[in-house]
Amino acid sequence: MDPKRASAGEASPLLTANRILFLGDSITAARDYVVDLQTALGLHGHTPEIIALGLPSEGVTGLSEPPHPFPRPDVTERLTRALSKIKPDLVIACYGMNDGIYHPFSESRFIQYQKGIHSLIDKVNAFGAQLILLTPPPFDSQAPGIKNKLVGKNSPVFSWTKIYENYDSEVIARYATFILSLKSRVAQVADIHTPINKHMVEKRTIDPDYHLSNDGVHINRDGHRLMAQTIYQALLRQPLPKLPSNLVKKFQSKQNILAPAWLTHIGHTRPGVKAGLSLEEAKEKAADIN
Repeated sequence: MDPKRASAGEASPLLTANRILFLGDSITAARDYVVDLQTALGLHGHTPEIIALGLPSEGVTGLSEPPHPFPRPDVTERLTRALSKIKPDLVIACYGMNDGIYHPFSESRFIQYQKGIHSLIDKVNAFGAQLILLTPPPFDSQAPGIKNKLVGKNSPVFSWTKIYENYDSEVIARYATFILSLKSRVAQVADIHTPINKHMVEKRTIDPDYHLSNDGVHINRDGHRLMAQTIYQALLRQPLPKLPSNLVKKFQSKQNILAPAWLTHIGHTRPGVKAGLSLEEAKEKAADIN
């Protein structure tokens, strides 16, 4: 068996890795689902070092919609540095939301997404770390703040402020299916797209205004908890334990110091991101939080 893969009879690398690197876009940069998973692992008796390196606007394709104020960062630009400086045992990556650049489906963009994901896999595998891929979460076209930003297929412009109305069903769902097809190349994959969509459909049979995101993209705190529950169930085949609020707050406070420091230490191309503390200072401050 490929040593980078975890079979059903083996422990998930989530429970065996000592240093875990999270990569992703603004959803991962919010860090709430990362903190929830970190808290749950602690309750499981496993306390790996967690490096949360999500970067807003990032993707794996290098594509940007023309109205975007700056070129979207491509994880390829910082991946080698991140691996060499952090030396993770496990990488968990979640990309796709930005990679369709909010347009209708395009075969050429889809091919670039596939190439970007395969490049990510190749680099992580070559480094010697294990990799868990997460599907992108769904785009919610019924979110309350998005209704005036949806456009049809014939719109002259598409962007994060003018989003194709069927972006989830025609683009993100297809990207998620592709991620799920890669089980043979990585340690594990986790489908968060399908369960979160199912959850919203079920909730809306009772409350039509139910939502986990105001803008359709950036899920709220409840959405992050659901994302953590979905990932935990998919990877460990057991429900996320009840998370004591004091422990969640502790890990959140630590990550609020450490994540910006790591982001600055590794470096990136996105403008407008406030620099973090030096890594040494951040580690000292985080260690004082109990």
